[in-house]
Amino acid sequence: MNLPLFGSQLIGFKTSRDNEEFIYGVDPTTGKELQPGFAIASHGEVDRAVLRAEGAFPVYSRMSGAMRGRFMRRIAEELEALGDQLIARVMQETGLPEARIVGERGRTCAQLRMFAEVAEEGSWVDARIDLAQPDRLPLPKPDIRRMLVALGPVAVFGASNFPLAFSVAGGDTASALAAGCPVVVKAHPSHPGTSELVGRAIVKAAVGEGMPDGVFSLVHGGADVGEWLVSHRGVKAVGFTGSLKAGRALADLAAQRAEPIPVFSEMGSVNPVVVLPGAMGDLEALASGYSASLLMGVGQFCTNPGVLIGVESEAFDQLVGKIAEKVAAAEPGIMLNQGICNGYLQGVSERGKHEAVEVKGMAVAAPGMASGVVFSTSGQDFMVDSSLQAELFGPAALVVRCSSAEELIEVVRDLEGQLTGTILMGDGDEELAGTVASALRDRVGRVIFNGYPTGVEVCDAMQHGGPYPATTDGRFTSVGRAAILRWARPVAWQGAPDWALPEELRDGNTRGIWRRVDAVLGRE
Repeated sequence: MNLPLFGSQLIGFKTSRDNEEFIYGVDPTTGKELQPGFAIASHGEVDRAVLRAEGAFPVYSRMSGAMRGRFMRRIAEELEALGDQLIARVMQETGLPEARIVGERGRTCAQLRMFAEVAEEGSWVDARIDLAQPDRLPLPKPDIRRMLVALGPVAVFGASNFPLAFSVAGGDTASALAAGCPVVVKAHPSHPGTSELVGRAIVKAAVGEGMPDGVFSLVHGGADVGEWLVSHRGVKAVGFTGSLKAGRALADLAAQRAEPIPVFSEMGSVNPVVVLPGAMGDLEALASGYSASLLMGVGQFCTNPGVLIGVESEAFDQLVGKIAEKVAAAEPGIMLNQGICNGYLQGVSERGKHEAVEVKGMAVAAPGMASGVVFSTSGQDFMVDSSLQAELFGPAALVVRCSSAEELIEVVRDLEGQLTGTILMGDGDEELAGTVASALRDRVGRVIFNGYPTGVEVCDAMQHGGPYPATTDGRFTSVGRAAILRWARPVAWQGAPDWALPEELRDGNTRGIWRRVDAVLGRE
């Protein structure tokens, strides 16, 4: 039986509707509005959501990792229980195919269960203990114990391109809840129905597992609602996935607060792919691999490989020609919403008029749809004009033709911050590949060898973040277990009696977590 959609805010365990001004989901395949309308949150509703989160924080942050873990596992179960209704609504609001959405739901639930494990196991708090040395000369050493604790309520902004895995119950929410932070989510206006279904699943899980009222809230609206949320004194950190313009605006707003707070924005990245001479053995396979990665999901991935860099040669020219043929032969695709499509088409039009850019291949355009395109420029022109490094969010590639290996290295060193950098290499490329990898290390969050950046494994070692403008803080990741570290801060206890310490720092280590005692890692 399908759940009715109310189109209201979820303020803790209650629904709320102060306004009669609505936003609507739109089916991108038809352009038709979807019912019902979703009320835009009032300033008062945003305030109440954050106040509820503030009230929940002292209780939720001090709950055991086991209790938080059960809550997160229950969220995954409730998402799965939504069944076909959730899949159908996501398809309506995004135009994404069923198989993609089913896979994304699986990723979302697996991510929730992974962070449940992180909370339950507990070693993420990075406990460090320096035992007292009362007889040390010339001064005694005090007992000092340090660990990470939750920051406070977190504001999360849902992403347009991943309506489940980077949205209401996505990685930002999951990692924040695991850390002990209540979450207030601003739903993405492109998929409000999806957001409500997922939000209600979280609320149901919270009630069922005895979580404090306010551990989760969901609000709808536009830029004003987001600004109110980030400006609220009760919010202590922000998670965002989206455009450079919006992500930077939120970071600037947070920095101007009386109490500045961290904003973890994942923004623009062109994810350069560097092709070395030894990789040119099978040009057909190389062209197929690159074009498939470029065109995947109509290019609407933050890891889309938007720049291809190589040294001019007959083989490289042939490779570019084959890629251009494959892109030109691809069917136009429906983008997630009309705003994204319009932005892509405008960006393609402007780049096509650039005097230093040549169009090598373009698929036949269709009204309201996105066609793949391959542009080309020289290494020198790429370095002179920084606008050529701007992300075109969609299936667009820019080939950068370098006159020599030395210029190729210069181009790589001139890159802005990126999420990923890829090296395609073969036998005999080891020395040049080493130099390229060293240069990429200073520019990207993940260096990939002989693969493609689309596809981000959810695992302990993943780094999904990079230097600005890829993110606002390249020291952290938004994917993988380490994503929890964004929502915590260190606190030290000096000379505290055992009873006054958090369980993780007490003598005996009853939780059995990994700790550093006098700089030695162990479970004692």
